[in-house]
Amino acid sequence: MNIAIVGRPNVGKSALFNRIAGRRIAIVHGQPGITRDRISAKCEIDGKTFRLWDTGGIVGAGETQLTGDVRASAELAMKESDLILFVVDGQDGLNPMDRELARLVRKLHKPVLLLVNKIDDPKHQPRADEFSALGFGNVFPVSAAHGLGVETLNDEIARLLPVGERSIDKVGAIHRVVRQTAGDWGQSPLPQLKIAIAGRPNAGKSSLINALLHDRRAIVSEFPGTTRDAVDIEYEREGKRYLFIDTAGIRARSKHSSSVEVFSVMRAEKTITRADICVLVIDAAEGIKAQDRRIAALIQKARKACVIALNKWDLVRTNRKQRQTMEDAIANARAELFFIDYAPVLVTSALTGEHADRIFKMIERIRRAARAHIGTGKLNRALRAAFAANPPPMVKGKRLKLFYATQSGGDQLREFAPPEIVLFVNSPHLLTQPFARFLEARIRELEPYPGLPILLTCRARSER
Repeated sequence: MNIAIVGRPNVGKSALFNRIAGRRIAIVHGQPGITRDRISAKCEIDGKTFRLWDTGGIVGAGETQLTGDVRASAELAMKESDLILFVVDGQDGLNPMDRELARLVRKLHKPVLLLVNKIDDPKHQPRADEFSALGFGNVFPVSAAHGLGVETLNDEIARLLPVGERSIDKVGAIHRVVRQTAGDWGQSPLPQLKIAIAGRPNAGKSSLINALLHDRRAIVSEFPGTTRDAVDIEYEREGKRYLFIDTAGIRARSKHSSSVEVFSVMRAEKTITRADICVLVIDAAEGIKAQDRRIAALIQKARKACVIALNKWDLVRTNRKQRQTMEDAIANARAELFFIDYAPVLVTSALTGEHADRIFKMIERIRRAARAHIGTGKLNRALRAAFAANPPPMVKGKRLKLFYATQSGGDQLREFAPPEIVLFVNSPHLLTQPFARFLEARIRELEPYPGLPILLTCRARSER
């Protein structure tokens, strides 16, 4: 069952979404129009499961193309939902825009609960009576900020939900929200493969997601910064479950225009750490910029699997020497992002969909590579030959000695866990960064591990 939260801008829809979902998912801010894309979460009340949708604020006439897209996305969410939570602002009172939206909601002939938000004190409950003029029988005074009335709302939602499984669903993605109290925010593990789509503003991240899903799921605009929340989009393909995370464009902190953007970028950076694999989207028409290198460094520092997508290939492609142009673009990206050279580079066009499906093929290739294991004997012979051919440098009069090497079992709970090579040496601090890169190159000659960083872990051991 799908439940959509709708209303005009700044009535507290995202705050209510977070409150019902039981965790901070949507960005909440006093500035109107923060939420643009549809955001969803799987929830459960009294053993009954449903999907909750947060939508952008719906505005009236005179809207721009961007706000028109927000409205269209919200209307689609309402049409696809089985229950609508219509949110109004109890402090502002009845607004003409509320009346317009009420007419729109009634045309859908769906069950509606009218939520009068910002009733932060029981003394303010009479303010909710004014909204009876909208003609909805089920009126609930609530406070998203303090949790007042949310328990009663949850009981009503549970009453309207069909009887389902009395347990977490098969994929374990449902988060219990029964009797959430103020400040009690849980964490919900997501079982799908989590793919973070990261990059600079206007690199085409949302467009690429739409191309991969063959659906206009994320809002796209030429205006940089359209995506603000980290938007989770579930997708199933060939029996595999994916969770695409569309992030806000990350740009240099000095260029942030508002506190909203700062928080959006912080959310995007945090998304990189929770993802299983990152797709770094780069504007091929503009080339590699300093901020692209900074984002790649964030991914490399987080030790995440990565694919680099050179987007907007349709603007770069020439009628003649297409292959040479493509090879030059890939070679340039590898040179500019040399420190994350394990990441394969693909060219694509989100606008035309050209080569977009190659991203799925590369993800599966990386998935298979994560299962690869180098035999201990083979590994030791290769590394001893590397030490003999190119001895490590002296550090304070001492030289690194390798006694033994083995590949650890790795993190069995992570499908895309990077391979870990354990080196038993005389002194771990003698391993310099350049020599570590040299050893990594030798290891990749045995097993390339495309898209995956290699972890070198040194453990001290006496020569005896």
